[in-house]
Amino acid sequence: MTIDPTWLSLIPPLLAISLTLITRHVYLSLLGGLWVGYSILGAWNPLIGIAGSIDGMIEVLANPGDAKVVVFTLVIGALIATLERSGGVQGFINAVEQKRWITQARQSQWLAWIIGIVIFIESNITVLVAGSIARPLFDRYRISREKLAYVIDSTSAPVCILIPLNAWGAFNLGLLSELEGVAPLPTFVGALPYNLYAFAAVLLTAIVIGKDWNIGPMRAAEQRARNGQVLWPGATPLIDSEIDAADSATQQSTGSTGQPPPRARNMLVPIGAMLLMMPLGLYVTGDGNLAQGSGSTSILWAVLLAVATAWVLLLGQKLMNVDALTRTFLKGAGNLVPLALILMLALALGDLTVALGTAHYVAAVIGEDMPAALLLPLVFIIAGGTAFSIGSSWGTFGILIPIVVPLAVTLGLPPEPFLAAVLSGGIFGDHASPISDTTIVASMAAATDHVDHVRTQLPYALAAGAAAALGFILIGLWL
Repeated sequence: MTIDPTWLSLIPPLLAISLTLITRHVYLSLLGGLWVGYSILGAWNPLIGIAGSIDGMIEVLANPGDAKVVVFTLVIGALIATLERSGGVQGFINAVEQKRWITQARQSQWLAWIIGIVIFIESNITVLVAGSIARPLFDRYRISREKLAYVIDSTSAPVCILIPLNAWGAFNLGLLSELEGVAPLPTFVGALPYNLYAFAAVLLTAIVIGKDWNIGPMRAAEQRARNGQVLWPGATPLIDSEIDAADSATQQSTGSTGQPPPRARNMLVPIGAMLLMMPLGLYVTGDGNLAQGSGSTSILWAVLLAVATAWVLLLGQKLMNVDALTRTFLKGAGNLVPLALILMLALALGDLTVALGTAHYVAAVIGEDMPAALLLPLVFIIAGGTAFSIGSSWGTFGILIPIVVPLAVTLGLPPEPFLAAVLSGGIFGDHASPISDTTIVASMAAATDHVDHVRTQLPYALAAGAAAALGFILIGLWL
């Protein structure tokens, strides 16, 4: 059901954003936006609004592409937990130390930066792998854990968003495929050069490492670490104690003693299988044409293959039995249920804005008189504020891409810069948000206090965000 677009079409997304800012309860805020939106569609009948909200969420799961993204989110949690339990991460750390590739402080920082660029399948995997590998080296060379959290946080999502052949690309290609008159892959690829915040964040991190540029709270944290103090007095490091506890329970229930021995191949082989499977999946689903392949299907296949590969390795080495692997799988999948729920609600809200005609109303209000020089940075700021509020760049994409991209098309403007403004803003807000899952996982992977990570990272995120906003103004003048 659709209606003629009016100012009422703005209420659901604005309500969801405002409630998140006020209450910090993302799930209830998104549900509130859905309820009000479907009540509007039902002639302001709140009971119809409840029924419509339920149907809207079910319809997300009824869409094969959306359902695969939600399932992928759960499977990636299982893969993360399996890799942690396999001893592969520790094995890679041992190999790096034995070969003496890292012999000084700056090299350990470059290692974390490089891992963040090379492992681009999924941001949480990037953060966990880079943090697990680099943390012992940072401690050894007296570099603050806050600096580690900043480096791995700044080279996870900003790099992942630039790669079409990964989970992030699959998710956004799925959103674009739902829009009329938009070629998903060409539009996404065409937006990459305009993704200014991603480039600014990665480049700024390299400058920080190369020049040892520590500003604001980061300077104090570095001075503390150089004096041999790992954390501030009273700090509470975010360590994934839940997984550790699950490991102990699993070992007791299965008769296993201790962790599997550290072997680098138990991490490298599954990740390699995942990297190889992604383009192969696109080739198969596209009948020989990578550009026509299904991103959501391919990334799901890739992650499932990675999990299967890890299982085969661990069973073949007799390091874990099927019961232990199953428990680890379920525990890891459960850890990412909150993220999967946010995605489902955000996708449902995105479908609702299409039904309400939000993009068409905004286009009619703005008209052709609004210069792109102002519209582009405005989109970037709105996306940044949304991601900061809900703590999810993917949720932001789900809300704004169905609005902004059709808006650009309606105004006769190229959609690529506007898509890039949404993507850049989503990454910026997610990077700065204390409730972002990536920010939280970065604190966990670096074993640092979450508030300290947010405080030390924020000045750098704001600097990169200001550079991106200026860049969008210049691009708007050129359009």
